[in-house]
Order: sequence, then structure tokens, then C-alpha cells
Amino acid sequence: MAGSSVFTELEPLLERVSKPIQYVGGELNSRSKDWHCGGHGPSGEELTARWALMYPDAYEVGLPNQGVMILYEVLNERPDALAERTYSVWPDMEEQLRSAGLPQFTVDGHRDVRDFDVFGISFSTELGYTNLLTALDLAGIPLHAAERSDEDPIVLAGGHAAFNPEPVADFIDAAVIGDGEEAVLAITDLVTGWKAEGRPGGREELLLRLARTGGVYVPAFYSVDYLSDGRIQRVVPNRPGVPWRVSKHTVMDLDAWPYPKQPLVPLAESVHERMSVEIFRGCTRGCRFCQAGMITRPVRERSITGIGEMVERGLAATGFEEVGLLSLSSADHSEIADITKGLADRYEGTQTGLSLPSTRVDAFNIDLANELTRNGRRSGLTFAPEGGSERIRKVINKMVSEEDLINTVTAAYSAGWRQVKLYFMCGLPTETDEDVLQIAELAKKVIDTGRRVTGRRDIRCTVSIGGFVPKPHTPFQWCAQLGAEETDARLGKLREAIRADKRYGSAIGFRYHDGKPGIVEGLLSRGDRRVGKVIEQVWRDGGRFDGWSEHFSYDRWMAACERGLAGTGVDVDWYTTRERDYDEVLPWDHLDAGLDKEWLWEDWEAALDPAADDVEDCRWTPCYDCGVCPEMGTDIQIGPTGQQLLPLSVV
Repeated sequence: MAGSSVFTELEPLLERVSKPIQYVGGELNSRSKDWHCGGHGPSGEELTARWALMYPDAYEVGLPNQGVMILYEVLNERPDALAERTYSVWPDMEEQLRSAGLPQFTVDGHRDVRDFDVFGISFSTELGYTNLLTALDLAGIPLHAAERSDEDPIVLAGGHAAFNPEPVADFIDAAVIGDGEEAVLAITDLVTGWKAEGRPGGREELLLRLARTGGVYVPAFYSVDYLSDGRIQRVVPNRPGVPWRVSKHTVMDLDAWPYPKQPLVPLAESVHERMSVEIFRGCTRGCRFCQAGMITRPVRERSITGIGEMVERGLAATGFEEVGLLSLSSADHSEIADITKGLADRYEGTQTGLSLPSTRVDAFNIDLANELTRNGRRSGLTFAPEGGSERIRKVINKMVSEEDLINTVTAAYSAGWRQVKLYFMCGLPTETDEDVLQIAELAKKVIDTGRRVTGRRDIRCTVSIGGFVPKPHTPFQWCAQLGAEETDARLGKLREAIRADKRYGSAIGFRYHDGKPGIVEGLLSRGDRRVGKVIEQVWRDGGRFDGWSEHFSYDRWMAACERGLAGTGVDVDWYTTRERDYDEVLPWDHLDAGLDKEWLWEDWEAALDPAADDVEDCRWTPCYDCGVCPEMGTDIQIGPTGQQLLPLSVV
């Protein structure tokens, strides 16, 4: 029967797999609602909108994901909707499920994912695409959207990777770009309304209704034509009433959306053991490589009082002892000093610590450092200069000088930190070996500074470096990606430069990824619909968990590219290491992130011009005409509000 639990059949399998606790469910603050919570209409039509929400990675990675957690709570607050969660099962469990004939299931009610109305998948990275195919296949949902019937759920993609969903267009029914809170409620209204009418026209009619809103992209309703040289000629709607471009969703007034109110507490160890509060959304620092900053504009801050209320409620609901103040650049919040001081005052004498994710070098100071460590916790500090030389930092519009970095680490080491992590990228446009070798010199200066200001030798600096992958909707969407061999050669020279100077010994740690996963990510990031055959081939050849180094196989991807792209006239290099022209139709041009294409191109040209001015942050300078606010009908929402966090009253 639809909606019934498979746990009785699942339970005997748990002793045969690793980490069985991840499949059990029942976490603190989780929900399992009645299957018919929405009731029935006058003629017996059932009126519940049922969502299965998936983060396509392991439980330990997926459960702390804020996006899924927020939508899970927003949907379950509606009396006529229910939402349950599902995560990627490890290969050992996949094997057991196939042997037992059991489906992809939710962890809340252990229900078959195919029984739900909407199967929503949040892609924060493209390397989760093969895991989507595993989930579809286990659920008994046809891999290809064109083969699905009215008995199958609408497969809906979201998350940052959904800003170019073309590589998975064959496998999804629809995609939503941008913020999800209001979007899922609007989709729920459409689903329940369609059900109340007796489901006229089946899934085709429901998809048409979704597409005609202008805020849901249905790939099947758009035809793609190609030129003889492999480039896209045009993307056109093939149904009446379907818009030429699909717009992103932007939630304004974050204080009106204080989610999650009751964060989930994992049963098994997860990658983030903390209670997180998103203190603002969006970033306008203008780093040219950063897709997250470009697609989430404009900046919308949560107020200091709103943050205080979320922290208070979240700690009470979870029992966590660490609060993560999340955003793309948390130290940029207009009231960050008052927020950290107010929270440190409130929780002084408790075990509650505060943490910021990666912090901008030029936004960190000694006062902020002291507030973050007031309650005794001193986790590592991470800064992201991104580029090793001043020249390359100008190219990427990361306006951080070497002096800024040295001043910042001086403050950190003086405040008692002993370890700093610096994050860089390799393969940025116009980059040379010399730009990357400057990273070694910078790391040595950081160690020298730490030793000088502390008088100690136990100072450490970890250099973490990843390959640059050009992303859609950024000024670098046109640039050529550095090849895997060139990336590895450049990183090898850097490693030798760090190791060569014995004065630093083990003081400088070096972590890096080779160039191969970046090429696959680049293929998927800027790919079009033809890449779908490659993804499917990789999956059929055993590809799973491609974001995990122990499961990733570059050779498998390259072999699949040869087969999947045969006869198309294009190959991996065409998608990755080829530079594009302004006139080329890009696979995501019909998806509107609000950014003016001409502005992006001008910013790309400015990156290549050493004499070009830096692009300042429009929070504090006049508008740079990126296009987002007028195009999306939004505006910047920042403080200061002038309010303060008052001490918590003791009952």
C-alpha cells in the first residue's frame, strides 16, 4: 500500500552493513506525519502534497545540510503537506536493497520514495549526479523523465548546481533555481490544487502548470538546436505559455524565515556537529570565480535580534555546544562585532562556543578573535586569500594584500591561536607558475610572523589548495580551465618549494587535490544535455559517490566520455579547456540569475586588463549595474539596526 513503511523488511539488513544507524531515522526534531494529513476532497480526492527530500550524499554529509533541513521544516509546518528525508545509501546497502527487492526509502517513515508526489534533490555539487541515478533506480523510477508515468513522482532539482541543470536534463522533470522556501510552498499549492481538480491531464498538465509560473524550469518543454561546430544554436520553448527564460527565486526579509527553528540532531557522527544560523544570504564582494556569490545576490542580512532568537531557540532544541554563524563571508555582517560580543556575553560561563566558517582576511580583527574564543574554544582559523600573488588576486578581484594577511595572522597568533589554515586555488585565468610559487613564500612569512609575535616554535600553517573550476553565471564562465596534467605539474612545483626550506619543516602542512576531479567537475559544471549520456554511462559502469576520492575514478569518466560523446563532434577538452566567445549561446543562458550578461562579460574583460579598476562591494559603494536588483525586483537589506542583544532572563 502506498505510504506504508518498509522498516520490517529493512531491519534484518542493518546488521549486514556499515554504520546501520544512518538508516534508522528518529533523530531529535525529526517528523513523520500521517500519510493523509491533508485530508480528502468532497469527491474523495486526496489533498496531501508529499515530498521526499534528498541530499545526494551519505547521511553524515547530508543531514547537517541547511537547505534540506530548512525545506523539511517549512513543508512540515503546512497541515496539507508532509516532507521526509532520504540520503544516498552506501554501496553495501545498495547491494542489500537490490538483493532483497527493497526500494530507496526515507529515513523518517521508511517509505518508498516512488510513493511521494515530489522527489526533490538538492545539488550543492555536480559530483552528486551519479548518486541521483542510483536513488532513482532503487526507487523504481525510470531514469529518463520521458519514460515516467503518472505513477511516478515529479523529480525536482535544486541547489547551486541547478543553475545549470542541462547535464541532468534527461533525468529530472523540473528544476528550481535560487532560494527554496517560498518556491516549495508555491509548488505545494499547485500540486494540491491539481489533485483537488482530480489530476486533470496527468503529470504533463502538472508540469505545464509549474513551467508557466516562470519560476520552475521543465527541460522537456525546451528544445535545443546545435550548430555544425558543436555549439548551441538556440534553446526554445516547445509548449505554449512556457517562458523563454526561467527566473531564480529570492527570499527577502530573512527575519520572516527563521529556519530551521528545530534543527535536526544526527544519530551518527556527521561532518558538522553544531547548531548553525545563517546570518545573511548573498555576497557582493565580487570575486570573479565565485558562483555562490554571484547567484545569491543581493545581500540580505538577518537582524541581530533575529539571530539572537534563532540561537536561543536552536540551542534549547538541540543541546549542541557550538554555534556556527554561517554565510558566504560572515565577518562582513554589518553588526558582526555586536553579534559576537552579545552572544559571548549571553553564554559566558557555559560550554557554548561560537565559530565562523572561512573568514575574509580583511574583515577579521583582534576584537572578533577575542569574542570567538571567550568561552574557551579555540578551533582553527581558516582564511581564503585564493591567489598566491597580488597580481592574480587582482585578476580574481580578491582585494586582499599581503600586508592585510600578515596583519590578520599577527592578530590571530597574538590572540592565542597556534594554527591557521590558508585556502588557495590553482589554475586561475592568466596564472603562471610564479603566481602559485608565491603561495610558498606567503606561508613562510605567516610562520615567521607567528614565531615572532608568540616567541614559540609550535606555530603551524596549513596550505590547502584546490583546482579552479569555471562556473556558470560568473565572469569566468567563458574562460578556459587548466588541464589536469598542467595543474598537477604546477602543484608539484609548489610542494617542492614548500619542502625545500628545512627551516619550516613540519610547520607548513600542504593539502591538495590533483587536477583530475576538477576536470570532471568542469565537464559537469559547464556541460549541456549531451553530457547526460556520459553521466549515465559512468553510473552503469559503477560510478557512485564521485565526491569521495576513494570512490572517484577519472579513468571511468574518461572512458564514458569517449562512448557517451561519440558522434557529437565534441569531447572533454571542448567542454573544459576551451575558451568561449561572448556570442556563444551558453547552456544556461535561458536560466535567469538576474545577472546582466554584458556586465559579466565586461567584468571578464576587466580581469584580463592589468590597468582595470577593482570592483568594489556595492553594499558600501554606488551600484555597479550587475542587473540583479532591477531584474529580480529585489534590493540590498543590511544594517546596522542599532539594536543590541540583551542578556537572557534566568527563570
